[in-house]
Parts: sequence; structure tokens; C-alpha cells
Amino acid sequence: MASSRFTDVITSEEALREIMGLPSEMVLRKQLSALDPHAQQFISRSPFLLIGTTSGAGGGDVSPRGDAPGFVAVLDDKTLVIPERPGNRRVDSLRNILETGGVGLLFLVPGVEETLRINGRACLIKDGDLLDRTVAQGKRPLMAIGVEVQECFFHCAKAFKRSKLWQPDSWPERGAIASLAQILSDQIKPADQTVEDLEKMIAESYAKRLY
Repeated sequence: MASSRFTDVITSEEALREIMGLPSEMVLRKQLSALDPHAQQFISRSPFLLIGTTSGAGGGDVSPRGDAPGFVAVLDDKTLVIPERPGNRRVDSLRNILETGGVGLLFLVPGVEETLRINGRACLIKDGDLLDRTVAQGKRPLMAIGVEVQECFFHCAKAFKRSKLWQPDSWPERGAIASLAQILSDQIKPADQTVEDLEKMIAESYAKRLY
């Protein structure tokens, strides 16, 4: 349930449909239960995806994954393997997968305004032969996320057109947003580290611990 800050809340699908209407036949028919050649090609060209998960308590999480195009291995038309590279060790997505197993994936390809959505079931795997298939920069991941595809479909470009996401002339100046080091300094207020110290720490992590 949403915060009590909101007073005019939609609480049923009937009320939702009265506002939003019903999807067209084409929108319904484009949803597939397996990866067709177009979906597989899109994944092979994608260097970036977002993975959405939920905890047993109902908490939601969305986390990015990225590497060279094709870093997600397509085993067959129903199965994907997403390598787990070094991160911040929060393992939010991984804990949620252990608890509920449900995942939603959004694949992006730079410059392409359409996206690929995949929903399915996930598990955490350490199969040696599969991890070998996802080696990058000479580094084998410690584990991976196995995904059984239940539904997939291409999403239209309206959100990307409205946001002008791939149009550089619409991007804000980098200085308009604080650096991660400045944000961490303001939020955590470490007593023994300056912003410059944090910048060096972050730069070293990016340079030495991507894989």
C-alpha cells in the first residue's frame, strides 16, 4: 500500500482499466514464451541490462549489469546466464532471488530506442562449464544468475523519445550533478577521509576491481 501522503489511490484493476484502457491485439500477441531469433540477436548486441527482483517481504530492487556486448550467455530459447562481476557486496538482487526467484530484465542497446523485456524465474549457479562461457578480461566470475524465460517482448521507444536519452545535446553538464565522492562525503561524513581521498578510492576500484 502506498504512503498515506497520497489520497486518491487506484485500488483495483477495474478502476485502472477505466483510466488506461485495454492493450491492443498486437500488444498482446507480441508477448512470447521463449526467445525468438530477434530477441537472441538483441541480447547478443546488448552491453547493459537492468534486473528487477523482489524480496520475500515484498521489497523491490532494481540493479544494473553491464559488460561487453553479448556478456549474457543465451543457452537456448528459454535459458540465460548472467555473470556476476565484482560489485559492492550488498547482493540485494542475489538475496531476493534466493527468497523468491522472480526476475524482470530490461535489455538496452546504445542508440536503439526500443528495449527487450524478459520476465522469468532465476537461480544462483556455480556450474563450472557455464562460468567458463562468461569469462571476461581473463577473469571467471565466482557465480552467475541462471534465468528461465517465461515471457519476453520488445518495448516501444516512447519513453526513450520523450527522455531523449540517446541524444547528447539533451544531456546535462557533468558538473550539474555531484560526483559520487562528494555524495558519499555528504551522506556518510567519514571523519578520516576527504572528498579527494574518496575520489582516489573510487578511481582505484574502477581501475583494478571491475573483474
